[in-house]
Amino acid sequence: MQASANADTSATGLAVPPQWLVRSRRNAMGAWRRVSSRTRALPDFVVIGAQKSGTTSLYRYLTAHPSIVGAAKKEVHYFDLNHRRGVDWYRSNFPPRRRLERLASRLGRRAVTGEASPYYLFHPHVPQRMHELLPHAKLMVLLRDPVERAISHHNHEVQDGFETLPFAEAIEAEERRLPRSPELLAGDETSTAAFSHLHHSYLSRGRYAEQLEAWFERYPRDHFLIMDSSELFDDPQAAVARTLAFLELPPHELASYENVTSRAKPESAPELRRRLYAYFAPHNQRLYELLGTDFRWEDRAP
Repeated sequence: MQASANADTSATGLAVPPQWLVRSRRNAMGAWRRVSSRTRALPDFVVIGAQKSGTTSLYRYLTAHPSIVGAAKKEVHYFDLNHRRGVDWYRSNFPPRRRLERLASRLGRRAVTGEASPYYLFHPHVPQRMHELLPHAKLMVLLRDPVERAISHHNHEVQDGFETLPFAEAIEAEERRLPRSPELLAGDETSTAAFSHLHHSYLSRGRYAEQLEAWFERYPRDHFLIMDSSELFDDPQAAVARTLAFLELPPHELASYENVTSRAKPESAPELRRRLYAYFAPHNQRLYELLGTDFRWEDRAP
């Protein structure tokens, strides 16, 4: 039988629907989710950051658990980039409450849902916005060696076409590129200031203590699970088990724990890396004192 003239054919010989049909179906599903938003759950947990620290892998591992139903997409970005869309739009990204109730009944234990938007940790307006809507949510934070995180962040932005400056020039330009006032991020997410805050914040995002202090002003400490990303990278099975225990869910082992967002790792000059470790040293010490945990990131300096 010959495929429709409006459809492509895949390598397997099966007809692939045209893009207009795919978009139409996606739009129809989005419209249905919005209409039914009042019947949908709000998230029980949120992975709030940090960017380039393994959040995509962690979320993928978690949503493989039989008691966890993921959001319509991993990064909903409601509290930072889409807040103007309103709560009904946010709810539309999550499963119906009845679905979670039926799943819980079948499994004989609670069923939960959640999302992971790593910009949440860094965006100055998110802690208050989130607490107003989700005061009881459990929050997960992955913190990566800030030097490695900055290098990976820059590489990501270059590959995605959002950065043209070499790394050394980009970090020199960061202070003048980023907005001086948080109020510049309160409204128009398309502004130049908001764009740079999202894409060019290589050093700023690695100053973790000042970000967590804002979150601790609104949420009790026992709402947080904070891990060094190396725990996830080095032993994902143990890291996931620790996270599931935090969510009060039974263990669930996966057949494999692939790093789902691995990209080519760029080289950087040892002298520049030494400068960055020196830059982050006081910020890291502030973090260690805040958490009562020494991640010993400085031991990795060249």
